[in-house]
Amino acid sequence: MRRKVLVIGHKNPDTDSICSAIAYANLKNQIAEDEHIPMRAGDISDETKFVLERFHVEAPDYIQDVGTQVKDIDIRRTEGVPDQISLKKAWNLMRDLNVATLPVTCQKRLDGLISVKDIATANMDIYDNRILSTAKTCYKNIIETLEGTMIVGDENDIVEEGKILIAASNPDTLETFIDPGDIIILSNRYESQLCAIEMNAGCIIVCTGAPVSITIRKLAKEKGCHIISTPYDTYIVSRLINQSTPICYFMRKDHLITFGTEDFTEDVKSVMAKVRHRDFPVLDLHGDYFGMISRRSLLDVQKKRIILVDHNEKSQAADGLETAEILEIIDHHRLGALETISPVFFRNQPVGCTATIVYQMYLENRIEIKPDIAGLLCSAIITDTLMFRSPTCTEEDRKAAETLAGIAGIQIREFAEELFHAGSNLKNKTPEEMLYQDFKTYSINGVSFAVGQNTFTNTEELRDAKGKLLTYLNTSFPRRDIDMLFIMLTNILDESTELLYYGEGAREVAESAMRVTANDDSLRLEGVVSRKKQLIPALMAILQES
Repeated sequence: MRRKVLVIGHKNPDTDSICSAIAYANLKNQIAEDEHIPMRAGDISDETKFVLERFHVEAPDYIQDVGTQVKDIDIRRTEGVPDQISLKKAWNLMRDLNVATLPVTCQKRLDGLISVKDIATANMDIYDNRILSTAKTCYKNIIETLEGTMIVGDENDIVEEGKILIAASNPDTLETFIDPGDIIILSNRYESQLCAIEMNAGCIIVCTGAPVSITIRKLAKEKGCHIISTPYDTYIVSRLINQSTPICYFMRKDHLITFGTEDFTEDVKSVMAKVRHRDFPVLDLHGDYFGMISRRSLLDVQKKRIILVDHNEKSQAADGLETAEILEIIDHHRLGALETISPVFFRNQPVGCTATIVYQMYLENRIEIKPDIAGLLCSAIITDTLMFRSPTCTEEDRKAAETLAGIAGIQIREFAEELFHAGSNLKNKTPEEMLYQDFKTYSINGVSFAVGQNTFTNTEELRDAKGKLLTYLNTSFPRRDIDMLFIMLTNILDESTELLYYGEGAREVAESAMRVTANDDSLRLEGVVSRKKQLIPALMAILQES
């Protein structure tokens, strides 16, 4: 069976992160046996939406946490049973399925649980001879339990009243014990059968398969008395009959501990450590019963298998990465603090875009690049290199983009204008949406900081965004897990950046790193357009010194 491998970019993904994940998953599906699925770790920007719609490619599904979930383990698909089946039938099912717990369901909804312990307790503790009427037992259950036959009456009728009696006395004495609705266990004695029916018994159970006369049948029918014939003798019937009680009378239905298919196994382990049940039911996304798990199920947990693209730092990765199995990393950024349990395939090249590396890998594996994939890769290179203006851009990026543009049937300059316009249209976005559109976090020397970047094609849009972001930072910014925040507002056409800063010491760090004095709540950075090559290294150098 093909195992799934998730190909995923960084949080707050940009176009390169999304497009490279899709393209690399497509490549791996053609050269590897496993099923590779592109995923995303954040919302898709308007720029990326434009690219996906232009080339008719579906957006990857969202995943917030790549930790192991219940759906990743072996869930026992035990079928649910109705709450009216007998204790004996439930016991037989458990024996045949080799399970200790049965889920009780109605229209896929979990109503309760019945366990071996519950059945054993019922068999040992039932001394109430009215248990069948108290539990509203169906005559069909009695017939199944006693392997009998309904001679008179409807097997779907319910035992509404009465107690269970064994007709061991003579008819004269028996008359004083029988009440209306009672269930009488007896043999082939005609006088006892007649007495029970005349005293308005609800049912007579004739043992050892003894024949029932036509007269008795006729009288029973007139009196509304059921007749059941069983091959068992009186002793066996008296032992078995209570086992026809429906399980709804004994099942656990309150305060059930359930897990969802999306729950994380670390949380499941914590709950199981506190509760000593043998089995636990699992519900699906709709709240319907799905299956059963036990502590043993957690012994063979299959970690999610992951390929990281466009990042190699834990702070930028989806949550739960420490519990996943990283298979590969394809990136073009600096090496970050990320540890793996075993060796992985790691390809890191000093180019302007991860998509360029993916393009090279298509060529190396001699896999044809379809127009839609070519369009995605070309778009990623254009955006990441700011149409070759970024200092991170290399000749490899330029050549790859030109070749891919030819395959996709686009003109780079005209297409780039549409692409950047889609990405810089922030009029309808909130300041929070603008901030996290392309947002990355870093850490050095115990200092955590984040850098967001927005690109613009005209000064008016940049100025409007700057005003909204400054107001947001000074009044509503809630983030408390970072020490400093920097926001790059980059004008692609004139190749400059307005750098906003937030946090104690952020202004001083920015001024020292960029060697520019702040003016009016920001730094004007001429010729600075690259976060990766021009801003991050400078900030890192200052923070490392301090």
